[in-house]
Amino acid sequence: MLTDVSANRTSDLVGEVDQALAERVTALLEQVEVRLAQAAVADTAFVTEAAQHIINAGGKRFRPLLVVLAALLGEAGDDDIVRAALVMELTHVASLYHDDVMDEALVRRGAPSANQRWDNTVAILVGDFLFARASTIVATLGTEYVDLQARTFARLVQGQIAETCGAQAGEDQLAHYLQVVADKTGSLIAASTAFGGMVAGLGEAELAALAAYGEEIGVVFQLSDDIIDIASETSGKTPGTDLRAGVPTLPTLLVRASTAPADSRLLALLDADLSDDADLAEVLALLRAHPVLDEAREVIRQRAEIARAHLAPLPDGAAKDALATLCDAVITRSA
Repeated sequence: MLTDVSANRTSDLVGEVDQALAERVTALLEQVEVRLAQAAVADTAFVTEAAQHIINAGGKRFRPLLVVLAALLGEAGDDDIVRAALVMELTHVASLYHDDVMDEALVRRGAPSANQRWDNTVAILVGDFLFARASTIVATLGTEYVDLQARTFARLVQGQIAETCGAQAGEDQLAHYLQVVADKTGSLIAASTAFGGMVAGLGEAELAALAAYGEEIGVVFQLSDDIIDIASETSGKTPGTDLRAGVPTLPTLLVRASTAPADSRLLALLDADLSDDADLAEVLALLRAHPVLDEAREVIRQRAEIARAHLAPLPDGAAKDALATLCDAVITRSA
C-alpha cells in the first residue's frame, strides 16, 4: 500500500493497477516538469532564478498527477493534458510564494524560501509573475478554463484571508478550519481533476463528480498531514512543526472541541510557547497517547470513502482505479 504520492512515485501509485497507464502518466509528468521550468523563464536572469526557485526545489506534483489521471478517463491529446497540468501547478506554485510571505516562512521544500533568500516584495511579485504565466497558458485552452481558474484563485485568496483573520466570534473553530482547508487546498485540487476531465471531453455529470472527488481528496490529504505532523517520526518531516507555529490542525481542534474531561496539562501546552524542545516533546507524547488521534484518523477514513464514492459515475478503467487507489493512500499515510 502507498505511503506517499509524488511524481517520483507515480509507478508505485498506478503500477499495481496498470503498468501501461503508469508509463503513460510518467511520460506526461516528465513533459510537465520540462515545461514548468520553461514557463518560469523571464526577461532577466534574476527573475528567472527567483521564479524557478520553488519549482527546482521539487514537490509532489500532486495537482498535475490528478490532471493527467482525470484526462486519461477519456480521449485527450498530450499537449492539452500538459497545458492543463501546467496551469494548475503554476497556480499552485504562485500561491506558495504568497503563502510563505504570509507565514513568514524560512524554508520551502528543504530550501530557503524566496522571501528569506530575497525579500517579501520579490516573493510577492514572483508569485504574481507565475500566476500571469499560468493565465497566458490557460487562455490557450478556452474561456471555460479561464473562468474556472479565476474562480478557483478567488477561493484560494478567500481561504487565506479566513485563515489569517481566524474564526469570528461565535463561529465554530473546527468548521472554520475545514472551510479554510477546502478553500486553500481542496479548491485547486478540485480544479485539477475538473481540468483533466474537461480536456478529455467528459460530460457535465462526470465533471461534477471529478470536482467533488478532487475537493474531498484534497481536504483529506491536508487532514492526513495534520496527523503526520504529530504522529509520524519517519515521514521526513520534523514532528510538531505546526504545533510549534501555533497552527490549528484537526487533532488539536478536536481536543479543544471534545466533551471528555480535559487534560489540563495538554491544553496548557497547546496554548503555550513551544520553542523549548522539551515542551514540544511533551505535547507530542500527550497527543500521541490521546484518543483524539484515532478520532482524527476515523474522520480521514470516512472522508476518503466519500471521495471514493464520487468516482462512481466515471468511466471504468485503469485511470479510475488509480484515482480510487489515492483514497487508500490517504488512509495509509495517516495510519
